[in-house]
Amino acid sequence: MKTSIYNWAFIKSSRRLIRTVVPLAFLVHYSNSTSAQSKPWPVPAASVSMKNPLTDNAGTVKIGQTLYMNYCAPCHGKSGKGDGPAAAALNPKPANHTSAAIQAESDGSLFFKISEGRTPMPKYKPALTDTQRWALVSFIKTLGKKS
Repeated sequence: MKTSIYNWAFIKSSRRLIRTVVPLAFLVHYSNSTSAQSKPWPVPAASVSMKNPLTDNAGTVKIGQTLYMNYCAPCHGKSGKGDGPAAAALNPKPANHTSAAIQAESDGSLFFKISEGRTPMPKYKPALTDTQRWALVSFIKTLGKKS
């Protein structure tokens, strides 16, 4: 049986849909949890002091942006303001990555939070490599410059 170009396009679009729908379903399922965003999110001192090992160049930021659009934008929004399509169903609401508070966090703190997650935010350590999570940190830091 031959696989046509149309079948490959369908498979590719299906994968993209799954990458978006699965995190959204997870977040909507846990949307009635406690108000984690209103509570302090302590980060271990060893994580706070970690420095991003990646160079903040256009390539790193582009990789981070691509990952952000796939994994973070459904909740945090394309511009990072916490206004993604899934945000309305979440309690607590997603963080505004353009805010002074988020932009003031250390690279290590952001890396820890992306890695470990906290309800309703999923833990991305199992899904993304260290390099991918550091690229996300690089991109998130650019969002404060755009606002």
